[in-house]
Amino acid sequence: MEEDLIYEILSVVDEIPEGRVATYGQIAKLIGRDKNSRLVGKVLSMAEYYGEYPCHRVVNSAGRLVPGWGAQRLLLEEEGVVLKNKTHVNLKKYQWDYSE
Repeated sequence: MEEDLIYEILSVVDEIPEGRVATYGQIAKLIGRDKNSRLVGKVLSMAEYYGEYPCHRVVNSAGRLVPGWGAQRLLLEEEGVVLKNKTHVNLKKYQWDYSE
């Protein structure tokens, strides 16, 4: 995987404001790779090797948190994100509108 692509994805993640979330597909679309949401997930799983990024602000298209990553919920709640249940963020309320 090209480092330029990795940093392009991570730079978008770095722009997600505190208290907001983005989806893998949304990030893929922003970098011009609409059908590569899984690629975004793969890059985020390795993000710790490239620096500190707010990967906890990325959820799937249904607003579901990453399974098995309990800290994600805590980090989002610390930022004021109220989950609609134990595993899902209310995307209508908290999804990042990157056009703002």
